[in-house]
Amino acid sequence: MTAVSPVDVTAAYPAFLDCLAEADESGARELVDDLLDAGLPAESVLLDLVAPAQVQVGRWWQRNEWSVAQEHAATHISEQVVTAVVARAAPRACRGRVIVACMDGEWHALPPRLVAEVLRLRGWQVTFLGASVPAVHLMAYLHRHDAVALALACALPMRLPQAHQMIEACRRADVPILVGGRGFGPDGRWARAFGVAWAPDARAAADLLAAAGEVSSGTAAPTGRLGGEEYAGLVKRRAEIIDLALDDLRHSERITSGYTQAQWDATIADLGHLVDFLAAAVYMDDGDLFVDAVSWTVEVLRARGVPHTGLLRTLSVFSATLRDFPRAYEFLLDGRRAVARALPC
Repeated sequence: MTAVSPVDVTAAYPAFLDCLAEADESGARELVDDLLDAGLPAESVLLDLVAPAQVQVGRWWQRNEWSVAQEHAATHISEQVVTAVVARAAPRACRGRVIVACMDGEWHALPPRLVAEVLRLRGWQVTFLGASVPAVHLMAYLHRHDAVALALACALPMRLPQAHQMIEACRRADVPILVGGRGFGPDGRWARAFGVAWAPDARAAADLLAAAGEVSSGTAAPTGRLGGEEYAGLVKRRAEIIDLALDDLRHSERITSGYTQAQWDATIADLGHLVDFLAAAVYMDDGDLFVDAVSWTVEVLRARGVPHTGLLRTLSVFSATLRDFPRAYEFLLDGRRAVARALPC
């Protein structure tokens, strides 16, 4: 492990990344212990070291520089470090209970856990419910346990329809709601569409909760503007759309001829994600949501050496299937243009 000045979190960052890359849990914990011994606040360790390192881990996976296994190993180490940091800080609760949870279907649990632990460090009594909490179970928990606020996380915009339904269910419990995560947009635009407070990061979330009156149960979003029959139709035809695109890939793409079952399983999952992003774009009436997802997919495919032509064919199949869905069809045309611009001349 590279020697660094233990009080300098900036200098410690490359060494912490090295620990994650080498799956060196003991080295990571030793480095963090040195930082805490030197007087670096526990909150800074979590947000200025662990959080940005985890973002970098995600970038490495996206660029195909790291495998899923490496990403999982690094995430485990980060989680263990978080546990050790908070245990050592031993915060004492002097404020009310805040419940922190992931939206139903949301499995990226480390970012909301960092929010939970920062709140704990600032004196809140925190209950962290973890990943993918079904709305009905969250509602039951809210009714059994008094809370001054509920913080909900969503990392992927394709979960926005479920997030809206969950928010509306929780709103009926009359508990102030705060949301966060990239799923609500980099500027929180989709949180505003739902009429709830949004925080861009853990520090902002803690500051909002500390400011009296900044978080409320929110105002219900106008239901006539969200969802609608077109969204419901897309959800109903989801399996059909995936099957048609899959059949086209099986018969039209030379690269798929040697696919293993694992590769086909991943392809089916990717097709499902594309349909879900499209459905979310229709739900929110925001085509940029789908185009951003397509552009991100192009970058992932490029990093893995997968031709973009398969994605272009898939979007064409979607378009042919959804000609009677005006918003979806328009968004698909925009997505196809985004892919075409990425193709080599």
